[in-house]
Order: sequence, then C-alpha cells, then structure tokens
Amino acid sequence: MPATRTTVRRSLVAAAALPLLAVVLTACGYGSESTDDDSKKTDAAATAGAEKLSADSVSIGYFPNLTHATALVGVQEGTFQKELGGTKVKTSTFNAGPSEIEALNAGSIDIGFIGPSPSINGFTKSQGKGLRIIGGSASGGVKLVVNPDKIKTLADLKGKKIATPQLGNTQDVAFLNWISEQGWKVDAQSGKGDVSVVRSDNKVTPDAYKAGSLDGAWVPEPTASKLVSEGAKVLLDETTLWPDNKFVITNIIVSQKFLTEHPDVVEAVLRGSVKTNKWINANPDLAKASTNKALEALSGKALAPEILDPAWKSILVTNDPLAATLNAEADHAVKAGLLEKPNLDGIYDLTLLNKVLKAEGEPAVDDAGLGVK
Repeated sequence: MPATRTTVRRSLVAAAALPLLAVVLTACGYGSESTDDDSKKTDAAATAGAEKLSADSVSIGYFPNLTHATALVGVQEGTFQKELGGTKVKTSTFNAGPSEIEALNAGSIDIGFIGPSPSINGFTKSQGKGLRIIGGSASGGVKLVVNPDKIKTLADLKGKKIATPQLGNTQDVAFLNWISEQGWKVDAQSGKGDVSVVRSDNKVTPDAYKAGSLDGAWVPEPTASKLVSEGAKVLLDETTLWPDNKFVITNIIVSQKFLTEHPDVVEAVLRGSVKTNKWINANPDLAKASTNKALEALSGKALAPEILDPAWKSILVTNDPLAATLNAEADHAVKAGLLEKPNLDGIYDLTLLNKVLKAEGEPAVDDAGLGVK
C-alpha cells in the first residue's frame, strides 16, 4: 500500500485547541516530573566536574511507552547525561502528544520524543515557528488488537467500539485513516459512525477492555501486548500498511528558540540518542531489560515477560526520521478532516543529526524535501 494512505486529517489542528484529555498534570502544569533516582543520577553526573555547555540544564520529554525506548534507555543508562557533561538533564513524561506539545510551547520542556501527528499539529499551529523535528527515534510498535469472540476479521470491526489513545494523536489519525480506506464513515471529532472510536488513556484501556466496554484498540506498545495478555488477539500490525514495513512512530523535536540559543546542547542530546540507538541494536536483551527498569521506575511496576517480549520485537529504533512517512501521515490527517492542508516546509532541521551521524560513521538521513531552506 502506498505511503500516502489516508490517515487522519482535520483533528490534528483541532486537537491542539482542545483541552488536554486524560492527562495527569503536575504543579508546573505539564507531564510528570522525573523520579528521584533519575534526579540523583543526573545530579551526580552534572556535578562531577564535567564542563557545562551553553545551558545549565535541558528538559527532555517523552512517554513511558516502548516506542520511546531511545529516551527511556538514554536516561536510564546515563548516556544523555554523559554527552551533556555539566549540563543537567531534566525529564518529564506524558501520556500523549498534544500535552507534550503544550509543554514545549510553554517552555516546560526543550526537547521531546513524540509521534508525527502532534509534531505536525504543533508546527502548523505555530505557523512553522514553534518546533523543528531534529531526528528519528522509532518505527513500528502499533497494532490493532481485538476481542476474538466478537471480531474474527477486519470486516467485523463495523459497529464495534475500538479505542485510540487520544483525539488527534498518531494512532487516532492512523485508525481514522484506515476506517476511511474501508469505505466506512466516522465523525472524527465525536468518534461516532460505522465504527465507534473511543478515546481512552492507554493506562485505563486494558481495564476497559476487561470490563467489556471496548471491543478492541489501535494502540502502541506495550498497551497492545497488555491487551493480548488479557485475551485479545492481534488483527493487524500497522507496519504492514507501509512501504518497507517502516513508518515513523517517534521522532525528536526541539523548541526553535532552544535550538537557536543552545545548538551545542541539542547536538549533545542527538549524540546521546545516536549512541543509545547503536547500543540498543547491538545489545537487544540488555536494552530490553534497561527499558523495563525505566518503565518500572516511572510506573511502579515492571512489564511481565509475556507482555514485554512480543512488544519489544515489534519496535525498530532508528536515527532516520522517515520523513516521507510523516508527510503521508499529514495527508491522512487532512483526509480524515482533522487538519487543513498544512505547509510542512521547514519542519525538519537535520543538520546537527547528520553532523553527529558523520562523526559516528553512520549514513546521513533525508528530510524528504521538508527541511529548513
């Protein structure tokens, strides 16, 4: 299927204007602050006599999802802090992209690991002045899982209640696009139509499924594998819908203001990301354990092997932002009615990433013609 498949269109811009949904806010207003262990680790590294870069600290946002393994491992193993020297790493976690964009716009975070739909939304909502995508992080890790007693084939989804994490988030856009390709109709804002799209926090979706209020979900890992552990079956892996079985699920964004003022700090974070990805790909079992340890610190509970193992196998960490697929996802959002046709020129600035990749002996990556001119 071509990379231009119909993802969700209009709800991206609309989602930015909506109140934050199903997000637990901290006193500062966004996300969840880093754990004490994280703080102690970064404090120790930052005060060990290392030279400080142009900023005293850098705030990094990400999700407690396996699709954000680069961030989880890079923080857990201290790789980011090592590259930043005396500049302290601060972290915040989020449930979904729109809330992370709010934090970036408010200056609560400087750099974020986030999905393509909120990245597009944040860029267009600010008329191209709010953020840049500066690197890739992950591909894959998204599945449609269903109750096998109610849904045997893809055609059986008609009339059923299927969850996505949040209105206008990356999975929501992808599912609305897929529904459209089946010839079915759904109102993007309300989720009502031939399929009922239920926006549900990933943390509560498994319980809602167990209670019978959901028939399935189009969700990232590890939520998909959690549902499978509750008896759900994988009906569709989103990677099968994309050329070469690759599509951006997580990329790295930065506030344009922070990029302009502290390019050395941004470069150090990207160097940490590239080195983390290299370590993950060379040491998958150790990286899986490190990711699970990070998730346990954030949630208070590690993932069981029957959840972690299949989830981990479905995710590819990558430095490539897979820019062509982001452009396709923007088209999907437009088609779904969630976004007016956006001008994405300048959404990417891969200059620092390609500098880091060259120094590491890695090939350069492409911005699909959407880079800063």
